[in-house]
Amino acid sequence: MKHLKNILAVIGALFVVGSLIYAVQSTPETKETKKQTEGEIDKHVSDGYRISAIDIPEDLNFAGEQVPLDDPEIMERVDREFLVNTYWQSNALLLMKRANKYFPIIEPILAKNGIPDDFKYLAVAESGLQNVVSPAGATGFWQILKTTGREYGLEVNSNVDERYHVEKATQVACDYLKKWKDRFGTWTLTAAAYNAGPAGIQKYMNIQKVDDYYDLLLGEETGRYVFRIMAIKEILSQPEKYGFELEKKDLYEAVPTFSVEVDTVVSSWADFASLYEISYKVLKRHNPWLREPHLNNGSGKMYVIEIPNKGYYRESK
Repeated sequence: MKHLKNILAVIGALFVVGSLIYAVQSTPETKETKKQTEGEIDKHVSDGYRISAIDIPEDLNFAGEQVPLDDPEIMERVDREFLVNTYWQSNALLLMKRANKYFPIIEPILAKNGIPDDFKYLAVAESGLQNVVSPAGATGFWQILKTTGREYGLEVNSNVDERYHVEKATQVACDYLKKWKDRFGTWTLTAAAYNAGPAGIQKYMNIQKVDDYYDLLLGEETGRYVFRIMAIKEILSQPEKYGFELEKKDLYEAVPTFSVEVDTVVSSWADFASLYEISYKVLKRHNPWLREPHLNNGSGKMYVIEIPNKGYYRESK
């Protein structure tokens, strides 16, 4: 009897082991194993898409002033901006598209005033080439404060705000930059002063007893500012190098316009626009400095209104 019990115990153990083996082998196919069996393979983000570190140009400079890349702290800050701006692809693409439309307006004004061409990328860093308004009230492509705009001759009121006028605002930016270049001596510090204000930069220089942007310990925004401009400059000027592929047809184009002089009160810009078979929206698109649907103009000042050539927009109904 004892032997019989031992035999039955062995048989029972073998039965349990066999059942487990069968259960493992006969587990129902998962969705993944079924796909593999049928020859289907999931596509992952990594398929055809590679993310890598970025080689920083050895001759990196801002307005001809060399960046001290042999300093590891500086190199890390540069690297951060190249990575952030290269891999924020949607934003970079939009900047490239807008740059094709607006750089031809900005570049000759910078050149006429002796401002290095690199400063067009400062406008990109400031506003993304959009007429945005900051929490502090800085406005337009060049993010000009109301007091600064008036100080440099712009008309700024509820009716007209020339900080939204690209050409006039660019001229003010040039005047501002020339003034502070004379004070700070380098274009790099001048760019930093554009962001933080000349008084702020001077305060940091006095406290820290240094006179070079790359030696200053600054707040987060200004500390990144010049490096961000340089990263934007490199990516926008050599997009293919950083993996961006755009054709001419992908870029935004400026719509050609003709000028109309106005030196009277305009009771309705919508009615004015209809005279040229465009909508109020289109009129504002080309004259964003007009801030209200009418023009007071009690002084009889001469204003130049840009009207788009026919055939570029749908006709206003």
